[in-house]
Amino acid sequence: MPVTLSRETRQGCALDGRRPMRILVASPNAVEAESFIHEFQRAQFALFSQVARDAREFVALLRSQTFDVVVSVDAMGEWTGLQALELLHQSDPQVPFILVSDNSDDVVTEYMLSGAADCVDRNRPSLLPLAAALAVEERRLLDERKRAEEELSRSQALYSALSDNPAYGICRLDEQGRPMEANQALVTMLGYSSQAELLAAYVATSLIASSSERAQLLEDYQLVGCIDRLEVELTHKDGTPIKARVAGRRINDETAVLDGCEVIVEDITTQRALEDHLRQLAATDPLTGLANYRRLVEVVDAEIKRSQRTGRPFAVLLFDLNGLKQINDQYGHLSGDRALRRLANAFRLSCRSIDTAARYAGDEFAIVLPETGVREARAIGRRICEHLALDPEVPRVSTSMGASSHPRDGNTLDELVRSADRALYQVKRRAERPINRRTRLTRRLRANAARSRLDRPQPLAAQE
Repeated sequence: MPVTLSRETRQGCALDGRRPMRILVASPNAVEAESFIHEFQRAQFALFSQVARDAREFVALLRSQTFDVVVSVDAMGEWTGLQALELLHQSDPQVPFILVSDNSDDVVTEYMLSGAADCVDRNRPSLLPLAAALAVEERRLLDERKRAEEELSRSQALYSALSDNPAYGICRLDEQGRPMEANQALVTMLGYSSQAELLAAYVATSLIASSSERAQLLEDYQLVGCIDRLEVELTHKDGTPIKARVAGRRINDETAVLDGCEVIVEDITTQRALEDHLRQLAATDPLTGLANYRRLVEVVDAEIKRSQRTGRPFAVLLFDLNGLKQINDQYGHLSGDRALRRLANAFRLSCRSIDTAARYAGDEFAIVLPETGVREARAIGRRICEHLALDPEVPRVSTSMGASSHPRDGNTLDELVRSADRALYQVKRRAERPINRRTRLTRRLRANAARSRLDRPQPLAAQE
């Protein structure tokens, strides 16, 4: 009576369920080989079959085609089933080999020890489809297990490489944010000597000090099950803040309740410090250390928006260093650079912490004064001029000043600078003549006094 197999079993024996099972029958008896194939057809197998009557045909078929199972008899004249099994193992040891034999148990045992998948009694060929299906299914399961083991080994290797990487800390947090496990990289990152010391330090507190950052991390885990590149602040053992980027996934218990989360921690303190330094360089004049024109534009734009929102004015002071060309020509460019830095120092000493002093051209400077009107701005400008007047360093440095305010004198940086520039040059023009007359008068008075001293009779030195 033929063996009836389920559709799932028949499809499973075809490896992928979408192509016929490929069978190679090794037998010198063509009628017997056809009877074996007929048993598969009676079991309603989707089948592709080939018959090898001798060793030469068997080897040629193994080299030219692939098979899912090999069915062979024991005695085949000049060669045997054991030789066929050996040739199969040399070609593809994963293909199941099924022996059809009526010999003793000793022969069956020899085949099984040599690697045969199963043996079927020649008098019961109807068992062949079942034996083949089981052998192919066993091979499929072994292949899946091997792939799973390889994937597990690869995952373990990746996790080990990540866990042992000194650049990445890994820890498991409970639902309160307290660490339960940590790798050595995180222990070192936070300045502790061992995992036990780190866990003891956070037995009652969260690893993430900020309650808002901790709440955001745990909320994201609860909502989406993972978090990507969240920046938080950790605390070193010595109290130093550490900028860190965390990413990871949630961990649920058997009832799908949040049981904590695993996170990867990357120390980005140095990276953020470098970025801050680069941003500062991009907004700073390298000679004076004041803000540059780019930063001046940003500050004025922000003040305009604030002023429009609050209705409160702000002022812009414009300064021009007097006689920079003459200083360069007479004393050299190093002295000219020094004169610019002296003016910048006067700004620092005279301005408030909320003010922004900037060098926006060669010898032209600007100061943005929030919450300040023109009158208060001019008072600050006079204080800067007085500071320069009291500076005894040679060459002497002086500056001209103009002021403007938003919104009275303009609504853009260009308008405010133009207004302050007009005021500055009005001051320059008013100051040029009196300064020149006073200078000439002073020189004449000093010359007359010198001549008077020369014309006056000198007293004789006292005799001893």
